Amino acid sequence: MQVPKSDMRADWVAHVMRIREDRDTEAFADLFYHFAPRIKSFLMRSGASHTQAEDCAQDVMATVWHKAHLFDPARASVATWIFTIARNRRIDLLRKERRPEPEDLSWGPEPEPAQEDIVSFQQASHRLAEALVALPERQRALVERAYFGDLSHSEISAETGLPLGTIKSRIRLALDRLRHAMGSSE
Repeated sequence: MQVPKSDMRADWVAHVMRIREDRDTEAFADLFYHFAPRIKSFLMRSGASHTQAEDCAQDVMATVWHKAHLFDPARASVATWIFTIARNRRIDLLRKERRPEPEDLSWGPEPEPAQEDIVSFQQASHRLAEALVALPERQRALVERAYFGDLSHSEISAETGLPLGTIKSRIRLALDRLRHAMGSSE
């Protein structure tokens, strides 16, 4: 017996459960025919090309098939779950578009910098080292942890016991002093 489409909408959770438990292709087909065009439309409205939206919608629905066991009806509706997958796939596509492809990357050694650039860099490095030494110890220690130790402000706070606001203020003051020192010696 064919279930009327209006009744199926209220039963999407049961469809996902049938996919999860029984790998029910009929339940998946119902979900696919209902959601795939909507996902495609959603993706095209968010800036994806027709081809990208089509490919992404296919990928989203394949994810629904393979990840049905992760769906939790207590956390979200089926539509919310599926459209969240679609949104995340769209974000992944945008990130991938912004990354250069391997063939776009230059291969081989980088050209040698000009001699005057090397001298200028060495002089600036020397001025920066002198400016760092001239900082008050409390500021210099925090700058070194943040920039040379690669620690976040929160990690420095946990390590030193200082309040986060104090750390941010001291680092900001130190950076202002460094900027001033580097700018005044040019």
